[in-house]
Amino acid sequence: KMSKSLGNTVDPSTIINKYGADTARLFILFGAPPERDLEWSDTAVEGSFRFLKRAYTVCSSPKNFPIQNNDIVTKQLHKCIKSVTEDIERFSYNTAISRIMELVNVIYLEGITDECVDTLIKLLAPFAPFMAEELWQHHGHSDSVHHQQWPSFDPSLTIDDTFTCVVQINGKVRDKFEIHRNATQEEVESLAFTQSNVQKFVAD
Repeated sequence: KMSKSLGNTVDPSTIINKYGADTARLFILFGAPPERDLEWSDTAVEGSFRFLKRAYTVCSSPKNFPIQNNDIVTKQLHKCIKSVTEDIERFSYNTAISRIMELVNVIYLEGITDECVDTLIKLLAPFAPFMAEELWQHHGHSDSVHHQQWPSFDPSLTIDDTFTCVVQINGKVRDKFEIHRNATQEEVESLAFTQSNVQKFVAD
């Protein structure tokens, strides 16, 4: 907690002058939920700046990130829209930003489409309004990104085809494996018993 009497106040103008207002804004929103204290960290400010640079790179030069797997990117995009929408509604800005960071990581690996660029810019707009506006204009739009309709998602694309099944024996996690979400109880059990770490504990 900052106090003038303690002399531990932080002047945001230093960050704004070095990194821009969007970095200061993103750091504060990502640092902690609104109801909790925010711990100041120069490293975290740098981290926020690096993320914005990564997001700026993919949105300003999408041709440098040709699509590798459209299914993966589309699925991650719709999951991100759903999560960010729900997080904003409950003021969980830090987790909303975290979801966008995950999306940008996937884009770096799997590429990006023009439609995905527009959506990513819209998702960034509440957290980095100045950068989002610049990117929106750069992507060929004449109106403001802040006047656009919020992106919608397809619920069927937010469900993973597989999930991680955790195996516990005597209350302790012994193994985990990926399995299709529509697998039957028998299939789950059968696969669980084939795990080498599980077999050690159930051999007898």
